[in-house]
Amino acid sequence: MQDTTKKPLLSVILPAYNEEASVPRAAQVICTLLEQADIRHEVIFIDDGSKDDTWTMILAQAASHPQVRGVRFSRNFGKEAAIFAGLAQARGNCVVVLDCDLQHPPEKILEMYRLWEQGYQVVEGVKVSRGKESPLHTLAAKTFYSLISRATGIDMSRASDFKLLDRRAVDTLLAMREKNAFFRALSSWIGFSTAQVEFEVQPRLEGTSKWSFRSLTKYALVNLTSFSAAPLQLITLLGVMVFLCSVVLGIWSLWQKLSGQALEGFTTVILLQLIIGSVLMICLGIIGYYVARIYEEIKDRPRYIVADSCEGKTDGGQAEKTL
Repeated sequence: MQDTTKKPLLSVILPAYNEEASVPRAAQVICTLLEQADIRHEVIFIDDGSKDDTWTMILAQAASHPQVRGVRFSRNFGKEAAIFAGLAQARGNCVVVLDCDLQHPPEKILEMYRLWEQGYQVVEGVKVSRGKESPLHTLAAKTFYSLISRATGIDMSRASDFKLLDRRAVDTLLAMREKNAFFRALSSWIGFSTAQVEFEVQPRLEGTSKWSFRSLTKYALVNLTSFSAAPLQLITLLGVMVFLCSVVLGIWSLWQKLSGQALEGFTTVILLQLIIGSVLMICLGIIGYYVARIYEEIKDRPRYIVADSCEGKTDGGQAEKTL
């Protein structure tokens, strides 16, 4: 009889927020897929402070599937925190991160795993298309990824959270102490031997998207400022532009003075004050945002707080709570 404990273990991490309808399908599809492929695995659901019955569904799946484990946060800490919690909980030789709603196609896990067996340490899922989304959402996403790509020097135009990481890459990410970590960028930034797998974003079959325009904007701002100093460099650019405008207007005003032409009214002065005042306020706002990020890092609070966890039972009984 073959000793399955000598096989590499694959950990599958699924962050979940208000995904009670998606959890059962995700557990069934992924476990069946990996069992048929004879891949030793564990499936870890991270309940990011859901307000529905997501945790109840995770407990039910842990009771039905011995490979399923679950972690529940004390409140909503965000997707990045859920991903890093999953990485910390994973016991596998390699780890896959994908969305609980399965818009990341699970069958691509097998392709990623085979590439890992060939020696690749990071296998990135890259989008062929973004699926169905509003034109405003598409424009905002392209703008954000264009900015982050220029700031980091890494092409992130088709990047996603759908990735396979070798244990060494996982340990490298976990060793980073920054609290506002951007997983999608950091997993590319760390390097290692990298391959890519293309996929098409699948339509959501259960539930609705939890991302609003406001939450997406906040997500973009936090990740851009946590991974790049480009907005601070924008302050320098604005200062140079205002300085050049001031030089031009100064020369023009001096020429009018020397030619004996009086400057009529206060329109020019008022416009200059408005422009300079607006630029200064924008610059202070950008600096203040970075100061706030520094303040959060200095407080050294944990990325997340685990309220409960569970593990599947091999005897078919109820899931065992470990906290």
